[in-house]
Amino acid sequence: MAATLKSLKLLRYQAFCSPSAFGAVRSVSYWNASSTQHGGQDPPGHISLCHSAKKVKNICSTFSSRRIPTTSSARPGLEFSKTSSSKASTLQLGSPRATGIDEENVEVFDSFENLRVFLQLRPEYRVHSYSASETSQLLSVSEGELILHKVRVNQNNLQAQVIVDYLCKLSSLPAEQHPVLLGSTSFALLCQLSVRKIKLFDTQDLINVLKAFVILGIPHSHSMLDVYETKCCHQVWEMSVDQLLLVADLWRYIGRKVPRFLNICCSYLNLRWKDLSLSQLVHLIYVIGENRQVSQDLMQKLESLILKYIDLINLEEVGTICLGFFKSKTNLSEFVMRKIGDLACADMQHLSSHSLVNIVKMFRFTHVDHINFMKQIGEIAPQRIPSLGVQGVMHLTLYCSALRFLDEGVMNAVAASLPPRVAQCRSKDVAKILWSFGTLNYKPPNAEEFYSSLINEIHRKMPEFNQYPEHLPTCLLGLAFLEYFPVELIDFALSPGFVRLAQERTKFDLIKELYTLDGTVVIECPDYRGNRLSTHLQREGSELLWYLAEKDMNSKPEFLETVFLLETMLGGPQYVKHHMILPHTRSSDLEVQLDVNLKPLPFNREATPAENVAKLKCEHVGVSLTDDLMNQLLKGKARGHFQGKTESEPGQQHMELENKAAVPLGGSLRNVADKSGAMEMAGLCPPACMQTPRMKLAIQFTNRNQYCYGTRDLLGLHNMKRRQLARLGYRVVELSYWEWLPLLKRTRLEKLAFLHEKVFTSAL
Repeated sequence: MAATLKSLKLLRYQAFCSPSAFGAVRSVSYWNASSTQHGGQDPPGHISLCHSAKKVKNICSTFSSRRIPTTSSARPGLEFSKTSSSKASTLQLGSPRATGIDEENVEVFDSFENLRVFLQLRPEYRVHSYSASETSQLLSVSEGELILHKVRVNQNNLQAQVIVDYLCKLSSLPAEQHPVLLGSTSFALLCQLSVRKIKLFDTQDLINVLKAFVILGIPHSHSMLDVYETKCCHQVWEMSVDQLLLVADLWRYIGRKVPRFLNICCSYLNLRWKDLSLSQLVHLIYVIGENRQVSQDLMQKLESLILKYIDLINLEEVGTICLGFFKSKTNLSEFVMRKIGDLACADMQHLSSHSLVNIVKMFRFTHVDHINFMKQIGEIAPQRIPSLGVQGVMHLTLYCSALRFLDEGVMNAVAASLPPRVAQCRSKDVAKILWSFGTLNYKPPNAEEFYSSLINEIHRKMPEFNQYPEHLPTCLLGLAFLEYFPVELIDFALSPGFVRLAQERTKFDLIKELYTLDGTVVIECPDYRGNRLSTHLQREGSELLWYLAEKDMNSKPEFLETVFLLETMLGGPQYVKHHMILPHTRSSDLEVQLDVNLKPLPFNREATPAENVAKLKCEHVGVSLTDDLMNQLLKGKARGHFQGKTESEPGQQHMELENKAAVPLGGSLRNVADKSGAMEMAGLCPPACMQTPRMKLAIQFTNRNQYCYGTRDLLGLHNMKRRQLARLGYRVVELSYWEWLPLLKRTRLEKLAFLHEKVFTSAL
């Protein structure tokens, strides 16, 4: 019997200490047997201490009924095995990963240690943060057995201070004995007693017990911790700022989200924020970021403190501040971001890669274009990328695409470093990297190797894409921008099963993405015979995108003026149609159609009342033009003139339209009637005379956000749209922002002349 019990105990211990088996064994261990069903998620609020104590009343009996028998059954009071101590595991039970921290919201490359480097840079942090390097005198196994024996014998007479002292001493046992301790019925009884006496704990007692829990690796989902969180909530207003931050840090180390506690902390700090020291400020921002919980009012106050200490903050602290604001989804003002950019640029060579990525994240989130920072990223990133983690590479790439910043050196370094380690990518990394290259419309020199490796990785990670379906359309759109169409993946993404999965499993609305993909493959892959979106979803996507585009364009006075001028020049609203020729490309067009004589056709029936259509007659409408403007139009030199001075020369007479507002300009200018420059142009033709258009023009009203930063190179989506318009027989006419917007300050006839040249010169 003794040999059997010994082997059972050894088997249990080995299972606990094996990193691969730890999670599975823990699910049937005592600790999870007594855990609540919230599985480590935030527990319901307003739990009283009395009610919480009832939840763990039978903590010991629950344990002993579900655990494998141990040698303590045969030898009461002797809880530890020296055999097990010789087989110590390397698993660090005090780390969040070992205690089962929820990693869904924790990026893998942000290792727990890297996130806390800043805490080692000032001695002030030691006062309000926990360090795993804290050491105490080791407790011998025999002393630990004696304490557990006292717990069993004196359980009805133990005072609160004694319980705290016992927990602290037991946490000083050798690390290899911690799993054995967690499996001890006497230790379970001690935890039960701590819950019963918790009302008598003061702040320092709470801190000491939480430290013991961190060291011992108490699972973050255990229901006992509900009671401790509630006690911490009650204790907040009696804590100092240092104690409050230390308690929050300990909860972070345990790996448990404590939203109620942090809510009260925010209320507390809203009243005391002005007194925060630099170290307290940075540590608080770290805590807020790691818990993804924030009071916007408090964050605004903290931003003002950042400015107060901006000249004293070191680069690691800058990275911590950026990450905290990023994770809490809180903006920093452009002014503060530029200050941060200046700090980073002053010593970027000594900026750690971890902090560099954190700062890049915040620049992406705030869309602040710090030019010097961007230039230095272009210089330093290619050197860092080969040694940077895959997820850090993804964030750098995403930063470039979000700010439309195409630096070929950075993109080439990413493309060169990724294929050998593509297996390290998550589905999210593959999606964001493909999207970034596609958005910037850039193919690296090793495009074939780069794209084939990523496409193959998509195939290998299909189970993960099923779990996170929002990433697959992102991948495929990034590929489509650059004319890569993996048909089998597109067929799967547009299948009814995947569409249904995407609608059920993700918080994102993927209709726009799937509709863009669906419309793209039809035009660019004419032989495609795979799945398509249903008619209902196509209609839903089209209506949604048109609503957004129309709302956006109609809110821009410069666009409305452009439409009016085009209608004036061509003869009325029936000659211009504002709509989405390709709804799936997410931006609208101004369409104009010309007949064989290059005269505009009144094709927009929506702008012409039905009763007036039959009354349209051919007529000539005159327009007075000066000799100067005539020469510009005839010689095609208008563009050069408009890029010149904005003020009229002295003595120059301004031009005015005659009488009628509608002035339809034909495909070519008619005979000049007299020296004053008056001329007549072709007017509207009745519907009976309508011809099949010789040319369809898609006029693009552009803005700087459609181009790579500081260039005239179109981004991927807009380049793809023009490619598809050409495939459908449209001629694209660009009203580029650098030409048209300055011209809006000029005279009306100069704007009309520019539009005339754009429309009819493109038709030649």
